[in-house]
Amino acid sequence: MHPSKKKRLKRAKATRMKIRDLGVSRLTVTRTPRHIYAQVTSAEGGKVLAQASSLDKEIRDQNKGNASDAAKVGSRIAQKAVELGLKKVAFDRSGYKFHGRVEALAQAAREGGLDF
Repeated sequence: MHPSKKKRLKRAKATRMKIRDLGVSRLTVTRTPRHIYAQVTSAEGGKVLAQASSLDKEIRDQNKGNASDAAKVGSRIAQKAVELGLKKVAFDRSGYKFHGRVEALAQAAREGGLDF
């Protein structure tokens, strides 16, 4: 495993341990060079409540793999979570830097009504 990936996974694990102590639902972000994925899991961590990605039909047609697509995914996941009655979530960026696409997704989710 590449050293930078080891560091990212170590950061992700530390974040998840803190989120577990909070006892709220978790908004998890995963990114690849071309796509970005977001899902809201239950506080216990065993059930996915909502998910959105750049592969969704509404977003896929104009997909460029950039921050504007990430913002669309963020607003979509916020819309789905609010429909389920979730307002308070913990943001799990999976060890990625809060920059670029991850930041765009987070800002769009906040504007969509999620609180983290």
